[in-house]
Amino acid sequence: MFTSRNSSTHPVSFILLGIPGLENSQFCIAFLFCVTYVVAVLVNITILHIIRTDNSLHEPMYLFLAMLATSDLILSSSTQPKMLAILWSHAHEIEYHACLTQVFFIHAFASVESGVLMAMALDRYVAICFPLQHSSILTTDVVVKLGVAVMVRGLLLVSPICFMISRMPFCPNRVIPQSYCEHMAVLKLLCADTRLNRAYGLFVAFSVGGFDILVISISYAMILRAVLQLPSGEARFKAFGTCASHICVILALYIPALFTFLTHRFGHHVPQLVHIMFANVYLLVPPMLNPIIYGVRTKQIRDRVMRGCYKKDV
Repeated sequence: MFTSRNSSTHPVSFILLGIPGLENSQFCIAFLFCVTYVVAVLVNITILHIIRTDNSLHEPMYLFLAMLATSDLILSSSTQPKMLAILWSHAHEIEYHACLTQVFFIHAFASVESGVLMAMALDRYVAICFPLQHSSILTTDVVVKLGVAVMVRGLLLVSPICFMISRMPFCPNRVIPQSYCEHMAVLKLLCADTRLNRAYGLFVAFSVGGFDILVISISYAMILRAVLQLPSGEARFKAFGTCASHICVILALYIPALFTFLTHRFGHHVPQLVHIMFANVYLLVPPMLNPIIYGVRTKQIRDRVMRGCYKKDV
């Protein structure tokens, strides 16, 4: 069951348990996960298609939305098909390199998603606080550079995580008590000193999450100050509604992510079922909520969807 490579011993495969403790309900849970995944895929692909085909939507806000939709598709598709296979077909085994690939995609594109949300908060800040300079500050070239920077940041910071794991020996135990391969879950199977791995994981989490949360918080604080100065009550209400929906999406990503991150390291008394469910919500809910809140609630995209449905009816 073990293979030796580069002086490191690793198992051929791992066993993903799925959701231990809810075996009798796994079919219903899998159905809910499947519906969530299908909705996420369909809505994100629809938004990408609309933005790609409508030249009037080639603006910073929609380009960032396209980046977010792409990240959501990759993030959800890296885990959900295998998760459904575990819950419905009892296909618990995952090959070693497939597991490491899953670790890479989950953490890299969680970082990308966080970075895109930060960029979108900056875009809203510039649009609301500096409306006349918005098009000159956030040009298409600047948006592309921001997107590339966010992507490169995620790939460069997460790559060492997988490299360090691949160079270390594993214990005989190859059972991962959750639905997908995640950095801390895989570290617990190593038969070596993992303090460097854990320290680097903390560095990545706080450098990415901490920086993005700080920028998002400052951006929305400045937006809130600008909104409160609007003379029209209706305009204030509309702006508050938009900001509130965006903040809900941001919290839907960061709260489960932080809970999962902290309980892996410090929450030894947190029930395993609670931890696993939060870990699944972290990868299931944001990819479905993001396109609905950011896309369907956007008038231009909503009008395009309605026109498409009307043409089909005709």
